[in-house]
Amino acid sequence: MSLQLEWSNDQDKQEIPDAWISKLEQLLQLAGESEGIAGGEVSLTFTGDEEIHELNREYRGIDRPTDVLSFAMQEDGVDELDIIFEVEHEEDADPISGMLGDIIISVDTALAQSEEYGHSLEREIGFLFVHGFLHLIGYDHQDDETEAEMTAKQEAILQKAGLTR
Repeated sequence: MSLQLEWSNDQDKQEIPDAWISKLEQLLQLAGESEGIAGGEVSLTFTGDEEIHELNREYRGIDRPTDVLSFAMQEDGVDELDIIFEVEHEEDADPISGMLGDIIISVDTALAQSEEYGHSLEREIGFLFVHGFLHLIGYDHQDDETEAEMTAKQEAILQKAGLTR
């Protein structure tokens, strides 16, 4: 079993080439291997600043656009609601058990950041995707120590895929 990527392009400013999707699928496998995750599904949506701004305001209470948002399906927080499925067959009991979550990337912000940092848009989108994936599986960067750990993991995965600065 391997990790699966489902994706959609909900913006029209930037074409998403097949080669980028292949690279993102490679990054997903490399990130999964480095974290010991053999299977599951990640949903990726490319959007613009207006749409991600709305999501950031609604779900995080931050009234501005951002580069990437992650919504984990496997979180077990105190405020999380249990999802209960009524099924006829036991094998259909949990249709989201393999779903790791959703990653939303603002192509507008990714483009601006790639120009600011002096690297390709493909590299920036790869970075944001790996960053989002690490959030899906529980990593965060609330302090210097956790940020350094997450940054090191991201860079190691990007290096393996040949997406260097």
